[in-house]
Amino acid sequence: MNKILITRKIPQKFIEQLEQIGDVVMWDKELTPMPRETFLSEVKDATACFITLSESVDEEVLTEASDLKIIANMAVGYDNIDVVRANDHDITVTNTPDVLTETTAELGFTLMLTVARRIIEAERYVQEGQWQSWGPYLLSGKDVHGSTVGIYGMGGIGRAFARRLKGFNTRILYHNRTQNPEAEKELDATYVSFETLLKESDFVICTAPLTPQTENQFDSKAFNLMKNDAIFINIGRGAIVDETALVEALRNHTILGCGLDVLRQEPIDVNHPLLKLDNAVIVPHIGSASRLTRDRMVQLCVNNILAVLNHQLPITPVKVNN
Repeated sequence: MNKILITRKIPQKFIEQLEQIGDVVMWDKELTPMPRETFLSEVKDATACFITLSESVDEEVLTEASDLKIIANMAVGYDNIDVVRANDHDITVTNTPDVLTETTAELGFTLMLTVARRIIEAERYVQEGQWQSWGPYLLSGKDVHGSTVGIYGMGGIGRAFARRLKGFNTRILYHNRTQNPEAEKELDATYVSFETLLKESDFVICTAPLTPQTENQFDSKAFNLMKNDAIFINIGRGAIVDETALVEALRNHTILGCGLDVLRQEPIDVNHPLLKLDNAVIVPHIGSASRLTRDRMVQLCVNNILAVLNHQLPITPVKVNN
């Protein structure tokens, strides 16, 4: 009999689907990750594993999990999994691309507008009773319309973000691992070097995955190249940003502000200096957090597990080069 391990609490309707092919063992908490020790213990005899970004699948896990056939990761990114070693162990790894693209782009756009128009500061200003009168420049922000927007990472989410700019009469620049002629034609976007993107953009949006090439890409040098009234938005991965350099850039007004959905360490420490800055807006990795999209992500994980355990091809396998 198959044992299917699920490391976060998900709705019963999905559990029932998996119970048709195996015994389901689920961590019963939605907001608290399964402890590492528990994960290692439970994965030992699991046939399938439904995980989130909170779980790290390394050689220790793969060695223990001798019966494992599939790891279904509830995310697009898979930097929490050693995919090459998993494949060496004949374990299929799947992710959840496409189903969260539009929702994540919407969150990125929300962050851009929120930081640009200083919404968090303005709401706090009212709540704290500081609003005494209208002022000509009270909480004045930055226009998105007519601006230059640079997108770092023109994959699905980057393109979805760019589509949302059409009504704002913006100039769209992008930098990607490879040039994307289709995106250029569809979006009227211009491919530029990373340095040019930083120098010319009023808004810099990071949607890139974490790879050895993108890690720490936004460092002191990058922020120093940006305009001093530029706004930086990250909906990619936290480790793409040198957070010490970002804090310095915000404190010194090297850039105007930032909006972050992802951090190097999640959850962020309550004493992190970013949380003490008025020009930083931080949300708890909610890029794909609409009910419909999260349901679709869970269902895709379930469908991948059902396919593999029924000796069929996975729907969205992760493929990497050795």
